[in-house]
Amino acid sequence: MTNGTHVVNVIGNITNEKLKNSSVVQWWNVQWKPILAEFVSTFLLIFLGCMSCIPLDGLAGQQSLYVSIGFGLIVLFNITAFGHISGAHMNPSVTLTAMIWGKTSIGLGIGYVIAQCLGSIVGYGLLIIVSPLGLIPGAICATQPRVDMHPYQALIVEIILSSALGFINCAVWDPINKDKDEANSLKFGFTIAAFSIAGGPLTGASMNPARTLGPSLWTNNWNAHWVYWVGPLIGGAFAGVFYKLIWFKREKDGL
Repeated sequence: MTNGTHVVNVIGNITNEKLKNSSVVQWWNVQWKPILAEFVSTFLLIFLGCMSCIPLDGLAGQQSLYVSIGFGLIVLFNITAFGHISGAHMNPSVTLTAMIWGKTSIGLGIGYVIAQCLGSIVGYGLLIIVSPLGLIPGAICATQPRVDMHPYQALIVEIILSSALGFINCAVWDPINKDKDEANSLKFGFTIAAFSIAGGPLTGASMNPARTLGPSLWTNNWNAHWVYWVGPLIGGAFAGVFYKLIWFKREKDGL
């Protein structure tokens, strides 16, 4: 009986040692902090951003300008708080651009996207829980095309907005701008606010599949949902490839 217990203990120790030395466990021990930062930052983006969509008392709806500024300021906060930990992507499109640029590995990028989607779902779910009953009507903060727009028109808008967002990411990552990063949070905050003001009346100006996923899931609103995955991902990929092929060479050329 004693020998049997000893064998079990030896096997258990060997198994634990193998787990500790496995590449997956070692990778997780290093990367769980930035992945958690992506979850928290996306959670705050949706919880606080969509909170700004809740109508003021006595009003039927919230002003789009008010919402755009709200999201922009929350992005500014998140980049300040989490940018040094994970980059504060909060967006699978941004993560895709970072992967193209080699700023984020494929494995870490997948972890980021999962964390972003979960953060969005939990963020909107908690907003529903803490809001007074009936204060959040159906589809509030859900991004969808205008009723008089074709989904393919909305797709073009999301591609262009996401490409522009991707360009500013690439510009910030460009080594030629490495001494101009003091105000990155302001740059992104104002960019998101500006793009939201411009594209909000047409598509909701998502530019972010994770941002759309949480509200869509909780409100069961899947109207043209594919637009908000395909558009931002195409835009992010295009910006990453185009900038790197066309403009990134300036530093090598001494321009």
